[in-house]
Amino acid sequence: MSFSLTPEQKQTTFWLALWLALAGLLYLLGPVLTPFIAAAILAYGLNGGVDRLCAWRIARFTMPRALAVVLVMLLAGAVIGALALTVVPVLQKEVPMLVGQIPAFLAKIDSVLAPRLAQYGIDLSLDSTRIRGLVTQQLAAGDWTSVLASARVGGSALLGWAATVFLVPVLLFYLLLDWHRMLAQVQGAIPRRWVVQATSMAREVNVLLAQYLRGQLLVMFVLAVYYSAALALAGFDVALPVGILTGLLVFIPYLGFGLGLALALIAAVLQFPGLSGLVYVAAIYGAGQVIEGFFLTPRLVGERIGLNPLAVIFALLAFGQLFGFAGVLLALPASAVLMVAFRHLRHHYLRSTFYNA
Repeated sequence: MSFSLTPEQKQTTFWLALWLALAGLLYLLGPVLTPFIAAAILAYGLNGGVDRLCAWRIARFTMPRALAVVLVMLLAGAVIGALALTVVPVLQKEVPMLVGQIPAFLAKIDSVLAPRLAQYGIDLSLDSTRIRGLVTQQLAAGDWTSVLASARVGGSALLGWAATVFLVPVLLFYLLLDWHRMLAQVQGAIPRRWVVQATSMAREVNVLLAQYLRGQLLVMFVLAVYYSAALALAGFDVALPVGILTGLLVFIPYLGFGLGLALALIAAVLQFPGLSGLVYVAAIYGAGQVIEGFFLTPRLVGERIGLNPLAVIFALLAFGQLFGFAGVLLALPASAVLMVAFRHLRHHYLRSTFYNA
């Protein structure tokens, strides 16, 4: 029994195989895609502002798109700079104070642990002089090959982050400048028999993503108010900047929460005697994670893009596993796209003879 493909089937097989190979290549290049994904998300969010500036006419003067892109990027940079100026003074104040408190903190821990460890025959002293001597001894007798290898790994990671920070604005500029032309090229590459359906799906995706962005902004605002108010009620002097930073950076998974938690822990060590400050921070940030993960994000973001809480949690874990940090950034927007595709697929399935026969 011979099996042969028609010319149209051969073309379909070829293009499907090519698209699958491209998808596999993107999967392998997942770690490299982080600046491109970040720039694309920013471009999608900022493109509306660029379009409004280009449509704004003053005395028959129409603003060139390049100038509008520069102005919008400068405004976004000013917002990011304002956040940095909120954090940097806190760091400049807290870090030197923390360094000065380390000997007293070690002495306090030593006074609690040393007697209990001595009962088991363990002689441990955490005074700063002894720790400095142990570090010096280990460096003198250590394996410098492993030390240099670790330094190289750390240097490579640092260079990678620096390249990402530099690349994102450059990529963002060109994406905003050619946004509509690139969309037209993508639309022009769609097979003509599918262009109507694909355009309709793209409009649905655009509506869902706009709702996603509005929901994410609402989550950021609520968390900024929560962390600021909770830290202020606990008596923290840096409640406002730390709370605002933690809330506003929540759109970058782990980074906003981790940085806010670190600053709050430093403030707790410096400001409160004993462990009361650390207990306050643990309670506030633990409750904040529960509120964000189980209530705010699933309800305000997940429901806006048609995903239930279980699907939101699964999307974050699955995309993070597949693409790392870039996947976490892309999880919910990509889920919105998949949700639209699944909705259309379900519609065709319910109308098919396979289902109704």
